[in-house]
Amino acid sequence: MNKTLLYTLLASLLVMLSSCDDYLDIQPVGKVIPTTAEDFRALMTEAYSYVPSDRGLASFRSDEVLLEPSMSEYDLESYFDIWAWKDNGANENTSTFSWRSFYHVLFIANYVIESEASIIGGTGPEIRQMVGEAYMLRAYMHFILANLHAPAYTKCDPAVTKAVPLKLNSDVETLLSRSMLGDIYESVTSDLDTAESYLNVDSWETGYNYRFNKISVDALRSRVYLYMGKWEESLAASAKVLAVNDNLEDITVRLPNEYNSVENIVALEQVMVNNYKRTLKVNSDFLSLYDGQDLRLEAYYEPTESGTRIVKGGSNTYSCSLRVGEIYLNAAESAWNCKRYDDAADYLLKLQSARYTAEAYPDKEAYVKRLSPEALLVEIYDERARELAFEGHRWFDLRRTTQPRMERKFRDDVYVLEQGDSRYTIPIPTAAIQANPLLTQ
Repeated sequence: MNKTLLYTLLASLLVMLSSCDDYLDIQPVGKVIPTTAEDFRALMTEAYSYVPSDRGLASFRSDEVLLEPSMSEYDLESYFDIWAWKDNGANENTSTFSWRSFYHVLFIANYVIESEASIIGGTGPEIRQMVGEAYMLRAYMHFILANLHAPAYTKCDPAVTKAVPLKLNSDVETLLSRSMLGDIYESVTSDLDTAESYLNVDSWETGYNYRFNKISVDALRSRVYLYMGKWEESLAASAKVLAVNDNLEDITVRLPNEYNSVENIVALEQVMVNNYKRTLKVNSDFLSLYDGQDLRLEAYYEPTESGTRIVKGGSNTYSCSLRVGEIYLNAAESAWNCKRYDDAADYLLKLQSARYTAEAYPDKEAYVKRLSPEALLVEIYDERARELAFEGHRWFDLRRTTQPRMERKFRDDVYVLEQGDSRYTIPIPTAAIQANPLLTQ
């Protein structure tokens, strides 16, 4: 469907982002409603286009990123307070996390789910596929929101820990308060189960592979259960994915997070948008995780006179939400926590065999196989950092695992994030709280 028709549908059939009193900050307009499968596919396309790049913005808080005094004043105002964990009293020009966009996507997903029985003009499988995608989007948006703006699931009691509002309908009149973190995750896993019964497309042709497919259910389960510390469930989901697609990209030819990579399961988010890529440099301590025989050191990074820059971002070529490399790492960590240490090493080595030179890999293999269980877990964590660098995983991984102490210097000032610091949870944006004071409760 062309963009003019798509935007006309959005404007006349759904919602506008405008100032109003409810917590979502959206209101419905117009009297025409979508009816056909084509109309609803256009709505789903709009929903996909609104998925934010907030996982990339959160990366500024991680140990991946270096900011320098030589950067422009505009960039400093945009990103410095995020990088320095200055959540209280942040500069008014600091980039904000995309609360409204998440709930805009949730509005559309809920609307499509609610409209299933009334959609005309499409086949049963087409309609069920779209509704399944809506359930996946609803699950994914709630999952990302919770990991941005609520404590890590494994670092609290989810049953009594407040998170973000759970939005399961398209009503925009009701002010919602924060739901318990356990309820968010229960909804996410329930939506994944429902989506599994609806999705019927094995894979989308390149260019449409931003849409969820059948294998994406277990790929997202693999991550969700990992974050929950449900190791057996994460391992089982990972194994199901790898039984369908265990391909690893030749990174001397193509990066694994490119939209047309053989690894790419869902090419949805452009995590490192051009503004992020242009602004940041790579922390030298983070670069030290790689050794000289690691192919990623050259493939992922570009040395310059002013510091090392990233390659894997800056355009929609690098659109990736779920990919095979992550699944191997989820499987390795889950197997380790199930005390299946040999299996954990095997999953890890399968990935590493595609990331090291042929000459260096035998030594790497021997090294991994000699590791104690405790050292093997450290290697798995380090491999996650190396492999998934600047794809929006690092901040979330730090949050859910060790929450280490981090220190960074800028000019004459030192900024510290203590181990287990409350700032491992990003506050709900001020504008959202102003629209709905219930978010403070």
